[in-house]
Amino acid sequence: MQPPGAAGGRAPLALLGCLGLLWPGVHTVLTLEIKVDAHVRGYVGEKIKLKCIFKSTSSVTDKLTIDWTYRPPSSSRTESIFHYQSFQYPSTAGTFRDRISWVGDVYKGDASISISNPTTRDNGTFSCAVKNPPDVHHNIPVTELTVTERGFGTMLSSVALLSILVFVPSAVVVVLLLVRMARKSAGLRKRGRAGYKKSSIEVSDDTDQEEDDCMARLCVRCAECLDSDYEDTY
Repeated sequence: MQPPGAAGGRAPLALLGCLGLLWPGVHTVLTLEIKVDAHVRGYVGEKIKLKCIFKSTSSVTDKLTIDWTYRPPSSSRTESIFHYQSFQYPSTAGTFRDRISWVGDVYKGDASISISNPTTRDNGTFSCAVKNPPDVHHNIPVTELTVTERGFGTMLSSVALLSILVFVPSAVVVVLLLVRMARKSAGLRKRGRAGYKKSSIEVSDDTDQEEDDCMARLCVRCAECLDSDYEDTY
């Protein structure tokens, strides 16, 4: 016979055992992974893209939210510049008023935005927060944006630079060849007027020209003879 309360004593132990088995499940947290570019460099007046890629263990629903915030350099103040939940809600006030555009696709895990007409005053830290219930816990990565004036050196694209490296030397070579040919031609004409002695190559060229002229005159003479014989028959 069990002592009084024995069954009742084992019940709490059994209950604690069940809670121990369920304990990991109670504290299981669905995580959401977000990746951004740590550093982005842009130029004044040229559109800048801020990439934000996320990976969720849950399917995307209309409960998914995206929030971009901005913090100026040497400041703890943050400013909301973009919100997304089924629709896009760019900031209509503040530093980035009417300059934020949505370029992402939530169904592809892309929460990227772009900044139009950036200036050096846009330098600072940008953070991308994504929540896709029940995935709401995640890292909060940040992007450091540096906007500068584009100098002459950076204005030359790689294609333009390659073109310069290829065509400029070629043009110089062509010009040098033309100058050399012009000088050589002028020298030949000068020596021809002075009655210089022709080289064997030049003599051969003149001989070939004379033979061609003789053949041409011979053909003309034969044609004249044929025409004469034809007229004599009549």
